Amino acid sequence: MTKILSAVDSSMEGKSVKAALRDTIRVGPLAFVAICGFIAAGCSGEHAGAAGGGMPPPHTPEVVVAKPIRDNLMDFEECTGRTEAFKAVDIRARVTGYLMKWNFSQGKKVKKGDILFEIDPRSYEAELAKAEAAIVQADAHLARLNADYQRAVGLHAAHAMGREDFDKTIGDRAEAAASVGIAKATRDLAKLNLTFTKVTAPLDGIIGRTMIDEGNLVKADDTILTSIVTQDPMFAYFDVDERSCLRLFRLLQLGEVKYPPVQMGLADEEPQFPHQGTIDFVDNRLDTNTGTLHMRCTFPNAKGILTPGLFVRIRFVFGELHQVILIPEVAIASDQSRKYVYVVNDKEQVESRPVKIGKFRDGLRAILEGLKGDERIVVSGVQRVRPGATVTVKTAALPEKGRAAAGDDKVVR
Repeated sequence: MTKILSAVDSSMEGKSVKAALRDTIRVGPLAFVAICGFIAAGCSGEHAGAAGGGMPPPHTPEVVVAKPIRDNLMDFEECTGRTEAFKAVDIRARVTGYLMKWNFSQGKKVKKGDILFEIDPRSYEAELAKAEAAIVQADAHLARLNADYQRAVGLHAAHAMGREDFDKTIGDRAEAAASVGIAKATRDLAKLNLTFTKVTAPLDGIIGRTMIDEGNLVKADDTILTSIVTQDPMFAYFDVDERSCLRLFRLLQLGEVKYPPVQMGLADEEPQFPHQGTIDFVDNRLDTNTGTLHMRCTFPNAKGILTPGLFVRIRFVFGELHQVILIPEVAIASDQSRKYVYVVNDKEQVESRPVKIGKFRDGLRAILEGLKGDERIVVSGVQRVRPGATVTVKTAALPEKGRAAAGDDKVVR
């Protein structure tokens, strides 16, 4: 083996590896294997040297930091609800008959007293004529019995009529008078039924679609013809959780607040709450199934934007203005139930700060505890850092739109 290595060394003098291989191949297979092993060992040695102390240090992670925002805001509670009409009426037929026509534009405004539907009145006109004829008949019968009564009074006074006949005359006269009253009541009912053949609007509002076409039979107090809802004002019903109710009731008891003004936003108005209203109803008991209390608020609707059945976002503000610290939501990390943020200190090193979070408003989260407000918070690159790591810092400012408050009052959302 020593001879083979000597041959390899002699063949390598002043030659390249390729030339040495060509010259020493004549030595035999063992020499060839030794040369290949020598080359492999040299290559591995080069790599080992490169992997040693000559490797450059790891790259310092780069993060974006921003300072928190301080603002004077008020607390609020937010929930969802549905709008309902201040008044809503199902229009039903009050007499039975065949529908002749309807006189309105579906989905449009109607006034109280407008004739909406007309039911065939001929049978009710005949009933009214019959009732009026019965009155004439009863009046004639009463007039005859009144004359009999006048004669009976004179005869009874002259002792020319017995007491039994006189009492019978008095009774017949009273029955005739009662018959007149019955006939008049029957006439009034027939007249009322005749008026019911014209179905009128009981209030001002927006009318719905007709539920039945002309020519169909409608039944008294059964068939729904259409519906009318009022638009101004509009109700909104919503449920408030138990914790918020207790907080509100304590403030009311202490006299610190009255029922707070309510703000409402529609589905296409997020995140704004442009509609202003007031609470006018609080239920008398908490729903034990949901742990919520049912409330209602009233909103003016002169422009007719609101309609019953809309999904709405409800927010009511209470409490005094107080200063809060706001940071972006993306800067907050979680470890199970613990919330924390990364802060870069003066040595450009990362520190972990546990925080207690509050409400969310326009992309910023309120921090109740854990920050002073002058820290440099990592807002980008959070996933690339660990506590104690040195970082390269880039500074950014929080967007101004995050500071815009909805409505006149500044509130935390």
